[in-house]
Amino acid sequence: MSSYRSEQRRLTHRGREFHFVSYEGRPANERRGETALPPMWYLMSEGKRSPVMSQIAGQELAALDRALIAWLDEHVFEKPLDAAPGRRAG
Repeated sequence: MSSYRSEQRRLTHRGREFHFVSYEGRPANERRGETALPPMWYLMSEGKRSPVMSQIAGQELAALDRALIAWLDEHVFEKPLDAAPGRRAG
């Protein structure tokens, strides 16, 4: 039996709420042709989960939130807020 504990983060970004859940990794299964997966964060949406990034044990919440927001900017909003027209980075 595993001692893994799932974690959850709820973030509001650009006026929308996002729900992330971590799941335990899985070993490779050669019979099924599946490669091993590390523990990962997933975005939960409409009853489905989408892989986001590997989970780093002991990562500070502020750093985790920044990484999740960066993922949202790249994959959901397609560009960072700083790259929006009329905005300066920094």
